[in-house]
Amino acid sequence: MNGKVLVTGGFGFIGANLVHRLLESNYQVVVLDKMTYAANPKSLKHVLLNPRFKYYMGDIANADLVANILAHDNIDSVMHLAAESHVDRSIVNSSEFVQTNVVGTANLLQQSLRYYQTASNKEHFRFLHVSTDEVFGSLGLLDLPFNESTAYDPRSPYSASKAASDHLVRAYFHTHELPVLITNCSNNYGPYQNIEKFIPKAITNLATGRKIPLYGQGTNIRDWIHVSDHVEALITVLEKGVIGNTYCVGGELELQNVDIVRYLLDLWVERWDGRMLPVTFDDTVEYVTDRPGHDLRYSIDNSKITKELGWKPKNSWTDGLTDTLNWYLSNWDWWYKS
Repeated sequence: MNGKVLVTGGFGFIGANLVHRLLESNYQVVVLDKMTYAANPKSLKHVLLNPRFKYYMGDIANADLVANILAHDNIDSVMHLAAESHVDRSIVNSSEFVQTNVVGTANLLQQSLRYYQTASNKEHFRFLHVSTDEVFGSLGLLDLPFNESTAYDPRSPYSASKAASDHLVRAYFHTHELPVLITNCSNNYGPYQNIEKFIPKAITNLATGRKIPLYGQGTNIRDWIHVSDHVEALITVLEKGVIGNTYCVGGELELQNVDIVRYLLDLWVERWDGRMLPVTFDDTVEYVTDRPGHDLRYSIDNSKITKELGWKPKNSWTDGLTDTLNWYLSNWDWWYKS
């Protein structure tokens, strides 16, 4: 495919990893990012001078800006990752989530439709909307995993705003025949993730001698995927996905939060090879009041994307977590001032 892709939210966690991978695959990449707290300019510092990379600082809700970028840069595809995604923040104040995730997505769709209707590259144009498994709600311990037919049942203001954006994308496909694709992915981990998120918070708290906070008893279960596997899935869907379809993406790995901390502590001790005092679980963890409406379990059925598009996650949990731990300990300049 190797065309020109507009990546919204390209300075964020998944966005930055996607930009690096697209450039490695010889795509031309244009980034639009509002540069909020969740974005980090250092995430793309190594590609700023790449002739196939360009970026704009701005809001996806700015109609004129989006329209000008699409037309001026002759965009072939949109990969829409820009979103407010921190659940705790959405509980405190949901207005920014509605503005970015709903209003921003609506504007991006409208401007993309206008561009698509007159574009010379119409047959190649795609709008890939990157969403979350949280739109499906919460599973019981014995429930079957989420799949593309699972009914929506969002439980937080964040997931509700993402559910609304998913519905808007589908509406533009059915009403206007805009060539859309949707992915719903599970919890990501890996390089460039904001340290408010669970795994980087655990790593950076360990590194700075702080306790790791665990909601409730730490028994909530998530499906985890290394961000590099997610990025490969996104590119696979962009290149091979059937227009109008949704693809569920997961790492085929369900873990309790408390178990993730235990894995990290084992890697931490192994890394220092006895050159430090032993780290015990009780000395490291601090149980905190559970999040309101905290979903018990997420699980993903990957069978559609595996059977139809040939994608599967490649990173093992041990390798992925080790890679993530090493990245944060080797890149203090990226996160420490946060």
